[in-house]
Amino acid sequence: MRENTIRTIWKRGGAVINGWLGIPSSVSAENMAQAQWDGLTVDLQHGLVDYQTAVTMMQAIATVGTPTMCRVAWLEPGIIMKLLDAGAWGIVCPMINTRAECEHFVGACRYPPRGYRSFGPVRAQWYCGPDYFKNINDSVITMAMIETKQAVDNLEDILPVPGLDSIYIGPNDLAISLGYGPGSVPTDKVVLDAIKYILNTAKKHKIYAGIHCGSTKMAKEMIALGFQFVTLLADNALLNTAAKSVVAEMREGAPAVGKAAGSSY
Repeated sequence: MRENTIRTIWKRGGAVINGWLGIPSSVSAENMAQAQWDGLTVDLQHGLVDYQTAVTMMQAIATVGTPTMCRVAWLEPGIIMKLLDAGAWGIVCPMINTRAECEHFVGACRYPPRGYRSFGPVRAQWYCGPDYFKNINDSVITMAMIETKQAVDNLEDILPVPGLDSIYIGPNDLAISLGYGPGSVPTDKVVLDAIKYILNTAKKHKIYAGIHCGSTKMAKEMIALGFQFVTLLADNALLNTAAKSVVAEMREGAPAVGKAAGSSY
């Protein structure tokens, strides 16, 4: 069976540099994969991606070999199982607020007796290997999003759930839940304190901790704090930032350009 190299990095004590995919395109996903991220996550929650497109994106990323995870839109076992059957190495599940929700989530990701996942791995078995069933319970990654005040209050009950591998902080939803506004990089002390509390509690329970970052500076700071999984922006944001930077650089100090007449060909 193929190696889930995200787990390998964790076992070595390293931090995973993760890319985020919200553009519904296999070409865009393949292009992003060329950057050699440690992992890529296909976003079916706030990205513009549906299930069928997610499958083609995972196929495109497989040309490079980067392990791909998927964020589902909600805690719904059907789509969790379908994405795992399609070859996802792990599932990021939003809005896990209670122990019961966490148990329901991790159970959907693993075969009995460690869960209730239904068997039918289709592409996953082609991609991962014929011994998929024998090994996947130990290879798949369950990543519960901790992004509300309720989740923070219940953290000591959530983290000991058997089968939970990791947690992922969504800073914007966490900030909103705590009474603050969203922002690419959190600055409010209450939000920052909550992030540190989540990280330290995860470490206590030997759970890997991840976070979405709005800049490379933030990502480096989070790794220095002890996070083992950091996401840098998303494909849409990277494209938008690069395009604006190029246009701004071209217009800076340049003479006015008139509208072209006639055909552009």
